[in-house]
Amino acid sequence: MGIVGDGLDRADREAFTRPIPKSAGAQMRYLVKQLKGTRAAAELLGVSQRTVERYVKDQIRRPRADLAQRMADAVRARWQPQVRKRRQKHAATTGGITVETRARFGYTAPIGTTDDGRFRRLTVHLPPAYAQRLFDARDTGASDQQMRGIIADGFKEIYFQDGGARAADLSDVAINDIDYIDLDY
Repeated sequence: MGIVGDGLDRADREAFTRPIPKSAGAQMRYLVKQLKGTRAAAELLGVSQRTVERYVKDQIRRPRADLAQRMADAVRARWQPQVRKRRQKHAATTGGITVETRARFGYTAPIGTTDDGRFRRLTVHLPPAYAQRLFDARDTGASDQQMRGIIADGFKEIYFQDGGARAADLSDVAINDIDYIDLDY
């Protein structure tokens, strides 16, 4: 998905009120229930339908490492959807989103000013409109570069231009070479 999408997923996981099921059988039963059948779970995980049935009945207890990771990722992606929706709705309407990152920021500015990109470590709280744009972009399958552009627009308005109080002639901000990014809402 990309570094920004992964950051949004990590922020979603922080909202969980209960941990995901630990055992392979419990994870498989959850997936079968969510996907409404063993065939769909088998197709998702790339195993046979009979293997899924064995996990559901606890006849197999320890999956291979790659299958265990795929099962955990699939459960995590579907875990507590109502909690996720409630938290995202709050961020998109009233709360906003906090972005902490260390990245190279470049910008386009008028002649006579320096526009060389440099690494900055920033923690900026973006308004709810940017949170809504990020969620909409993720839901429509936007690329990581497009989501970076949304965050860069927010940084331009909130950090670089300080809501219009300075750098009014700054035209474009770009985020490159992200070391890390952490999102919280």
